[in-house]
Amino acid sequence: DIYYWECKGYTPLFPRILGHEASGIVESVGEGVNDLKPGDHVLPIFTGECKECRHCLSEESNNMCELLRINCDRGVMLADGKTRFSINGKPIYHFVGTSTFSQYTVVHVGQVAKISPTAPLDKVCPISCGICTGFGATVNVAKPKKGQTVAVFGLGAVGLAAAEGARVCGASRIIAVDVNPRRFEEAKRFGITEFVNPKDYDKPVQEVIVEMTGGG
Repeated sequence: DIYYWECKGYTPLFPRILGHEASGIVESVGEGVNDLKPGDHVLPIFTGECKECRHCLSEESNNMCELLRINCDRGVMLADGKTRFSINGKPIYHFVGTSTFSQYTVVHVGQVAKISPTAPLDKVCPISCGICTGFGATVNVAKPKKGQTVAVFGLGAVGLAAAEGARVCGASRIIAVDVNPRRFEEAKRFGITEFVNPKDYDKPVQEVIVEMTGGG
């Protein structure tokens, strides 16, 4: 969010409410919404799915919905091209269809995922972005086979989730690459078996991994 706040790589649009990770409770639903009701627990997701376009119906590109794919320059609702936020009658713009840095937000129905009411709302918000991004990248894109080796670059939320995905797929070696060695012990809980700190070598880290794995 700081990246977009600083307007790197996209058109500045202010004032706007940033935020792309959250968990919440449905307060009300609009006309035509049948699969959600007030009181449901949900995760807002900025890579929405209309469930009807060719990408949503594809197993390979269902994160590229033609209607709800990521658009950092759009600051309004799709239905009428207007905002749902304002102050003193002046519009405040939306951000990636979620604008989660607020107590209340308004989103397209295709940009929420219903979750169990027993899931702790103060803990599940990273699942709306970091966790599903890393886990999905491994399980749905890389698709490592049982016994294969995987290298994960970076042990933030996305990296740890990617490692968990590799573990679930049955990878026998999961090599973590990170410049912070303090992350290694925690990463073991997510399936990491080995740790490489690029600062410990005087050659590119990919060469180190190739040597560790007998060819990469």
